[in-house]
Amino acid sequence: MKIDNSSIKSPGSVVSETKTRSPREASSSSSAASGSKVQLSSLASHLQQLEQTIADTPVVDSGKVEEIKAAISQGRFQVNPEKVADGLLNSVRQMLAAQPRSA
Repeated sequence: MKIDNSSIKSPGSVVSETKTRSPREASSSSSAASGSKVQLSSLASHLQQLEQTIADTPVVDSGKVEEIKAAISQGRFQVNPEKVADGLLNSVRQMLAAQPRSA
């Protein structure tokens, strides 16, 4: 039940670090590499497609957000206090477990 924006990494962070070379840069660097050749497998291209799909997927389900907003405004939204309490207790347990123990 804990939401921590600092732990969420941007799905496109790996893709955004990729540098595209112009044909001129590619030819000069390939001659400098003295005949080195790189060939990507079909798995690598599939991975690139999956990364793009993840990058295009919204982090928030806007349909669900609108549904909850409508339920609140219409007075239909019910809060389960036991579920909220369990979520809070689990969050505290996780935070306590993550703290370094002092001697």
